[in-house]
Amino acid sequence: MAANQGARVRRRLSTGERREQLLSVGARLFSESPYDEVWIERVAEIAGVSRGLLYHYFPTKRDFFAAVVERESERMLRMTAAVPGVPVREQLAAGLDAYLRYVEAHAHGYRAFHRADTAGDPAVRRVYGQALAAQQRQILAALAADPGFGAEFAGRADVRLAVRGWLAFATAICLEWLREGEPAREEVRDLCARALFGALAP
Repeated sequence: MAANQGARVRRRLSTGERREQLLSVGARLFSESPYDEVWIERVAEIAGVSRGLLYHYFPTKRDFFAAVVERESERMLRMTAAVPGVPVREQLAAGLDAYLRYVEAHAHGYRAFHRADTAGDPAVRRVYGQALAAQQRQILAALAADPGFGAEFAGRADVRLAVRGWLAFATAICLEWLREGEPAREEVRDLCARALFGALAP
């Protein structure tokens, strides 16, 4: 009897673990439904916590969704961080491979991240815009550090616009790829790479 009772005892989650659990639940729900249709009560129910505890971590739904978006943005930026001294073309291939593996492994989070653009809350859309701007800066910094392109090239208005447009293109491709399940990841990677360098060609 005591052994059975012990087996039912759950390990208490640390603050970081609980926050991560809540964000994972949120990513799934926000990926499946529009922002206005996700209820905090449902998040708490799935996570097995009280609504009060969830509000302890995230005071409002806006704060909660913003945290989901920021978590996904940080993940993407880490895995695609520029490597000093490595040509952009090589970095892009490796970065896209990592990015697409992330998209496959964290489909809910990826979809939730991009749902922020259509959220009715201006503050949430602002967080999303800041995340895209960070991705744009990261690519431009890699171009500036590459002798084949350089800082002058990376600083041009048309190049900044091309990179921002390419991010929208790559997002659309990845979301469609998740829906269809094809073609192979390598083909998606090559398609995205060709699109970027085609846009940057003189």
